Amino acid sequence: MTVIIYGAACSSTRKAKQWFTKQDIHYVERNILKHPLTVSELQGILRMTVDGTDEIISTRSKIYKDLDLDIEALPLQELLELIHKHPRLLRSPIMVDEKRLQVGYHEDDIRQFLPRKTREYQWLQWRLNHMRLAEG
Repeated sequence: MTVIIYGAACSSTRKAKQWFTKQDIHYVERNILKHPLTVSELQGILRMTVDGTDEIISTRSKIYKDLDLDIEALPLQELLELIHKHPRLLRSPIMVDEKRLQVGYHEDDIRQFLPRKTREYQWLQWRLNHMRLAEG
């Protein structure tokens, strides 16, 4: 299972790459500024979101402010074409595999990409350590 990291060269993308490397999880990186996502790829990402475009658009970005967008008034196709043309509208990084999506680097949330057995083992280790502390 390969994770794809869509991102710009920023600290959050660097942290995500470091985390995947440390966990020995294979990933492929794609710089969205050099190779923007196609409308079709954006549609695939949107299908995995909970909050739709609100989840992936960087409303604090300079380009968002410069374009003075009213996202609610834009037809989806137009918005996707705008994102393709201005990839800085996307939050970075966007990490996906066959089943999971995460937008932005969040240390707790990124653990969803760990294999289930690894998560279970880490949980047991944590419980053991905390039981020892409580006994001591």
